[in-house]
Amino acid sequence: MSEAPNGFWAQAAQDPDRTVLIAPDGEEWTAGRLHAACNRLVHGLRAAGLRRGDAFAAVLPNGVEFFTAYLAASQAGLYLVPVNHHLVGPEIAWIVADSGAKALIAHERFGEQATRAADEAGLPAERRYAVGRVDGFRPYGDLHAGQPDTPPSDRTLGWVMNYTSGTTGRPRGIRRPLPGKPPEEYALGGLLGIFGIQPFDGNVHLVGSPLYHTAVLQFAGASLHIGHRVVVMDKWTPEEMLRMIDRHRCTHTHMVPTQFHRLLALPEEVRASYDLSAMRHAIHGAAPCPDHVKRAMIDWWGHCVEEYYAASEGGGTVATAEEWLKRPGTVGKAWPVSEIAVFDDDGNRLPAGELGTVYMTMSTGTFSYHKDEDKTRKNRIGDFFTVGDLGYLDEDGYLFLRDRKIDMIISGGVNIYPAEIESALLTHPAVADAAAFGIPHDDWGEEVKAVVEPAEGYEPGEALAAGILAHCAERLAGYKRPRSVDFIATMPRDPNGKLYKRRLREPYWEGRERTV
Repeated sequence: MSEAPNGFWAQAAQDPDRTVLIAPDGEEWTAGRLHAACNRLVHGLRAAGLRRGDAFAAVLPNGVEFFTAYLAASQAGLYLVPVNHHLVGPEIAWIVADSGAKALIAHERFGEQATRAADEAGLPAERRYAVGRVDGFRPYGDLHAGQPDTPPSDRTLGWVMNYTSGTTGRPRGIRRPLPGKPPEEYALGGLLGIFGIQPFDGNVHLVGSPLYHTAVLQFAGASLHIGHRVVVMDKWTPEEMLRMIDRHRCTHTHMVPTQFHRLLALPEEVRASYDLSAMRHAIHGAAPCPDHVKRAMIDWWGHCVEEYYAASEGGGTVATAEEWLKRPGTVGKAWPVSEIAVFDDDGNRLPAGELGTVYMTMSTGTFSYHKDEDKTRKNRIGDFFTVGDLGYLDEDGYLFLRDRKIDMIISGGVNIYPAEIESALLTHPAVADAAAFGIPHDDWGEEVKAVVEPAEGYEPGEALAAGILAHCAERLAGYKRPRSVDFIATMPRDPNGKLYKRRLREPYWEGRERTV
């Protein structure tokens, strides 16, 4: 097949026997089989009462069910709301309730927290479905049982509605308007063309990170839509990634710098025992990559190491290895469908070389923050939007970042927002004031540190710190929780109440270069 019909569904109809997906357990799925599964899910969701514009949430590990949900939503005019499976019940409940999800599909691995979430969100029992066994949930198979495997009527493009946190501490859904047109009218695999990745062409995409991440699902979905085979890892380990690249001749993947760091830590004999010559595009983003780590990866993997800058809201820039080596530290130039600009605090567009807030615009459409018009409005200048990063453009249009949302913590490529952590800390009776920020961590880049001003009558010390950490464990996902607590007599704030967080953070970074 030299020409790719636009979209997975057309390709599946044309060549149903082609293997398109390798599940984490090694099971091979043909296009026809996956197509039938997603069609049955559409019919099942419609039978359950979901209509165009409705949302359903998924708390799932990497696997076939995730792809089935993605493909079903995107041809039925539904919003798929992927939920980070590390979240605890109240956090999941917020997303389910805020998104208006009419159904929840959860894996038994996350059953306890999914149950807490469904109960708190008030989701009816008949709208809860479990892959595996979860008390109070209907079997996932009930959504498929008795449903036809033929394409649904009234096929119309749906979207993924990812949730991203912000300064308020509550995650907000990134909602794009549904166009009301057949999915084939859209360039569903266009994202990969930005990196020069072509349809078919023997390409094999490796999924090594959780599919609930915006970029990971976008890359994997785009690969399916332009005829690539997709190989899926459930849990990433460095040597297993090398083994999968070797075994399946993987040609492209999406990564974060923490994965680079762990790969480079493998013994030389392990690194040398796998054939990585098929890899053409090792695309990384989501967090700053230290120069020495990136150089080491380029030395090992060659010029397939590419970088991009984007956000769940949109993007972005791309930098090839050659461009980065000529301009170390750059995150690249704007995508063909995007424009990058830097503005000052008064909304004036800045010339090359001047530091300001980075804004982007995309010709492919707009978005809003679900149920948050104020946030939507504040993050825009005309058609441009920002996620708060600081940077500058050079004379040739290459973007250099100098701060990532200022106080945002980036640990292992995951964005962690201090306001949410601080909110949880302040619900402890012994906490009069609190701050959370990132401190150096050799593996993850940053880890979460809490600094607490004790309330009157409470004695700072190990016992109080342990109690505060236990308190956070009940309210925050593991990756958000502070790893340690320090105490301070009085939190440094100005007369208007603004916290001088930089004063708190700087001593922990003394002698270390913060890459954000």
